[in-house]
Amino acid sequence: MDERYLKLDRRPDLERPVLVCAFTGWNDAAEAASVAVATLGSSWGAERIGRFESEEFFDFQATRPQIKLIDGITREIEWPENVLWATSRSVEAAGGRGAVFLSGPEPNLRWRTFSRTVVELARELGVEMVVTLGALLADVPHSRPIAVNANSQDPALIEGLGLSPSQYEGPTGITGVLHRMCADAGLPSVSFWASVPHYLPAVPSAPAALALLESFSELLGVEVEVGGLRKSAEEYQEQVSAAVARDPDLTSYVRMLEERYDAQGPGEPNIPSGDDLARELEDFLRNQRREDG
Repeated sequence: MDERYLKLDRRPDLERPVLVCAFTGWNDAAEAASVAVATLGSSWGAERIGRFESEEFFDFQATRPQIKLIDGITREIEWPENVLWATSRSVEAAGGRGAVFLSGPEPNLRWRTFSRTVVELARELGVEMVVTLGALLADVPHSRPIAVNANSQDPALIEGLGLSPSQYEGPTGITGVLHRMCADAGLPSVSFWASVPHYLPAVPSAPAALALLESFSELLGVEVEVGGLRKSAEEYQEQVSAAVARDPDLTSYVRMLEERYDAQGPGEPNIPSGDDLARELEDFLRNQRREDG
């Protein structure tokens, strides 16, 4: 493992570990994946063990560092970085399984090098499975259960766990590259994707984060403390429903999505492009205004 790319403070000794990854940005609609992995790490008492070298994987004009004031006087720079966390041997995750977490912004540069380094780290730590959590914008209503799709490129996992091979074709993120690298290395991997309403892209979705964790828990047969997240999900539903109810046009649009959802069921969501989503919403609202005179 090349230390130019990865700085480890220590190498944890874990039992049957799983590596869980979530990247903010393109792969993390409504922050569902990053909220889910943070909740999981907190539930299992994970502690920081290292980081990827920012200089190697980020374009700082695209993903800018942040200036922070300390005590209102000292200015400190926070650089974007992908951080590694791990459970301890004495506090293994439920079911006796250890876990390593990788979180941070989606890298801008050297995706193949980054993904190879992740796979090398997984091999060195004895990781049995790589799991990525992601969320995408889709034409689904907030008032219906969150659909989560579990995909894999590993034939044994597809057959043994009843997963689906991904049928997606088009632009991909770092998770797509990472899963391809895992498949080439013979490392089992699973990706979970939650569908969140495209008309709420900037509102952190606790329901989607909760749905991701429930799917993850069911697949691995482990327990996760989600009481706080469940309460946040209930508050999210109440607040969003109240906001939608105050906008007649948006109420009508959500009703149309509900009818479509109920007719086709919660299976594989329709994943149009961002332009298609914007065009559909604009067309709907334009037609509503015409009908209203």
